[in-house]
This record gives sequence, structure tokens and C-alpha cells, in this order.
Amino acid sequence: MSDNKVRVRFAPSPTGGLHLGGVRTVLFNYLFAKKHNGTFVLRIEDTDQNRYVEGAEEYIINCLKWCGLNPDESPVVGGPFAPYRQSERKALYREYAEKLVRQGHAYYAFDTPEELEQQRKDIPNFQYGMAYRDGLRNSLALPEHEVEQLLNAGTPHVIRIKMPEDETVHFNDMIRGDVTFETNTVDDKVLLKADGMPTYHLAVVVDDYLMQITHAFRGEEWLPSAPVHLLLWEYLGWKANMPQWAHLPLILKPDGHGKLSKRDGSRLGFPVYAMNWTDAKTGELTPGFRELGFLPEAFVNLLAVLGWNDGTDQEIFTLEELSQKFSMDRVSKAGAKFDFEKAKWFNAEWIKRSSAEDLQDYVKAIFTAKGITVSDDASLLKVIDLVKDRCVLLTDFYDQASYFFAQPENYDLNAVKPKWTDAKTELFHTFVTQLQETQNWDAAELETSFKALLTEKGFKIGDAMLPFRVMLVGGKFGPHVFDIAVMLGKEETIARVKKALAAFTA
Repeated sequence: MSDNKVRVRFAPSPTGGLHLGGVRTVLFNYLFAKKHNGTFVLRIEDTDQNRYVEGAEEYIINCLKWCGLNPDESPVVGGPFAPYRQSERKALYREYAEKLVRQGHAYYAFDTPEELEQQRKDIPNFQYGMAYRDGLRNSLALPEHEVEQLLNAGTPHVIRIKMPEDETVHFNDMIRGDVTFETNTVDDKVLLKADGMPTYHLAVVVDDYLMQITHAFRGEEWLPSAPVHLLLWEYLGWKANMPQWAHLPLILKPDGHGKLSKRDGSRLGFPVYAMNWTDAKTGELTPGFRELGFLPEAFVNLLAVLGWNDGTDQEIFTLEELSQKFSMDRVSKAGAKFDFEKAKWFNAEWIKRSSAEDLQDYVKAIFTAKGITVSDDASLLKVIDLVKDRCVLLTDFYDQASYFFAQPENYDLNAVKPKWTDAKTELFHTFVTQLQETQNWDAAELETSFKALLTEKGFKIGDAMLPFRVMLVGGKFGPHVFDIAVMLGKEETIARVKKALAAFTA
């Protein structure tokens, strides 16, 4: 394989949010391109104007940007094969469709939607193909002069491929090996619609050829379309230039039964989209991994190992490592079950491995959204290091660290009040005095003097440590309590103990 010639593409339709299966397709294309010093192209397949959704293209581009999977050529950055939106290439496609008609590999079909609907009602499992095409309104069944009259009158029509009878077509899939199809089982797909727009079948072949795509990776749900595409490459005289294909395994529901869908995510309580997506028509919000609190590095990592492994036990990979190690021969044929608990594990691992500086902007944004302003970056970095091992999602930083910057509004009184006594009130009043007199504000010294006080007053450590924690943070969580006190500082620690005592004794 010549390294400088690899060209791959991701070609989504701007019809809604980006499913994690779509992001994985992007990722595998991207990694393959980087591994071979090639080019990754983003092409927008917006030929289905009925399904086009405002804002979807921008959303797709933003998803790729968030993941760090930036294309080398796209509608935004341009490139030598522009334009990269199929709607802007509309004039190209009719020429090739008409060529296929002239060659006898395609034909005009004048059937109205109502006529086709009637056929479906009259004939169970109706397919527009060799079994029924001769009895329908198309240029294969109608006299030539009538076809000319219809065309000259501007009668709405589509162009369909004429699937050959009794032929076997096959190709070598990079994942599945030799794949074979019988042409008798495939209907005559529409290539050019009545509005002059190509369907996916024609556009993908023409654009892959004109953009010199060398490898085409897509989901296995596209396998049934492969015989149509194979024949188009052959009929247009481009078979020698056809890209190598790989049909990626599905991402399955957690129980392994069927493809993971948006509905499954809603039912089981986890996202299946990369980022939040709001449907412009319905206003319905579909949650995304980003807003839930996933790091992009973790999201990319967990997708990479859904259906691929490097042959070792390694699970945590940077994008750079993935680019070096990725190969299609390590991609599984079988579908990969999606496990949300495992996905969260990846995120927790990435949070642990990230520096406080890497996490700083995320945490600040979370605090700001909750109304907490952090002005001291140095303190924030220390706090992040103190609590990051306790965070599974980025949003956990609010619960695990917000109390460093804002006094608790509420206390877990159930954890304290049932065992609260006047003696404990007296203990903590004495402790406040002790804190006021403390000169060296150090965690080890604070702990030593507190334990000495407990011994003197006849308390066990467990009797007082939990109430002290609740006083500082509001609940039964957080890092070592004396580390919290040191971070809060002397004045703030004393203020919180006094405030909490009032609540405990109310």
C-alpha cells in the first residue's frame, strides 16, 4: 500500500444527531488515514431534502471537533475536490445516470407514488425489479415514442438501475473476506430522483470515484446495498478504481440482541449520541456523552475498543497510540455489546490520568453553570488533584469539590443528629478554641491535636470524625477531612464548624 495515496471518507446525512456508531465509523476512518499518512475527508450527503434537518451539519462538524477527529478536507476547510456537499454537486450526477440509461444498465420510470403504493397493496413484498418491471410505467415496458413524449413533456420520473438476471457479484471485504450476492434478490434501486437529486447509491459511487477514495469503511447495515454499488462501479467503467471496502460490525444493545438505538438509550438511561441534540422540528432533546460529563479522550477510547483490539490486554489508548496501532485485520466481524458501566470506567480512568491543568476548564465550566465563581486558579488545581480519583463523570466534580468554594447549604443531619449529644456540642466548642490557637495549619498536626482532644474528652475517633466531615462538606463524602480543612484555611474551617453546630443543635 502506498502510504501517500490513502484517502478515506466519512459521509453522513445531516438528518439528526450523531449516534456513537457513526462516531466509531469516523474514528476507524481517521485512524486508518493517520496510520498510513493519508487523507481523511468529510463529505455531507444531503441529497435527501425531505429528511434534511436544519443545524445537523454544523452539529456533525462540532461532534468531530469535540472528539479531536478533524478532517483534512470538508465543507468547512475545503480541499482539491470541493464542493464537499452533495447538494452543491447536483449537476454532476444526471450525466452519469443518463450514461447508464444509454448503456442499457438503467432506465426511466414514470410511475407515480400513488401507483407504486397500489402495487404494494396488491402484491405482498412487492419489489420494483425483474419480476414486475415489464408491467410498470417505465422505458423498458413502454414504446419508445411514448417514452420520448413523456420526457419531452417534462413528466416527473426517476432513473433506476436495471439489475441483471441470474448473476453473482462478489467483492473482498477487509473484515469479512469474500462476500457474494445473487442479483435476482436485489430490486432496481432508484439512482436519480424526480427532483434531479441522486440517491445515496449513485452519489456515493460517483463521489468516491471523483474524490479518489481508496478505502470505504461503513456500517454493516450497508451490506445489502453493496451489489448495486459494485455494478455501478463496473457499468461506469471504474472498477479498477473501486475502493477497498470494509463493513464494520454493529454496536449492539447491552443484552446483545439487536442494534443499539436512541430508544434503547432512553429506556436504559444512557446516551447514544456524542453530544446533546435538539430536534429543530419537535424541540425534543436527546442527551449526549459530552454533556453527561465524558472526556472526549475517554469517549474516543471506549469506541475504539468496541469491535477492535490490538491483540494485547491494553484498554487505555491515547489517540496517538490508536493511530499507530490500528489495523483493519484486528476489527471483529461480530457485533460489539455496548456496556455503559464499562464506558463510565473508561471515563473515570481518563479523569485519574488527566492533569489538574487538563481538567481545569471543564471543572470551571461546571461550577459556573451551577453559580459558583472560582477566582483562585491555584486553589482549584489543588482541589482537582485532591478529588479527581473520586470522580467518574466530569459532573461529579461539583458534588466532590464545590464545597471548597461555597459553604454547604444543607447538612446530612440523618448522619449526625441521632447520635448527637450535649457532650459533643461541648467537644466541638473546645475544638473551635483549639483551632483558633493553632499556629501551624498542617493536616498531620491538625489530626494529631484533634485525636488528642478526643482522648482527653473520652470520645472514640468515629464519634467525632464523621460530624466534623459533615460540618465542612455537608455530607459523608470527600477526601481526607484534614486535607479539606487545610484547603479551606483556618478562618473558613472555624466558620463552618460554628455554622454547623447551630444546625446540629437546633
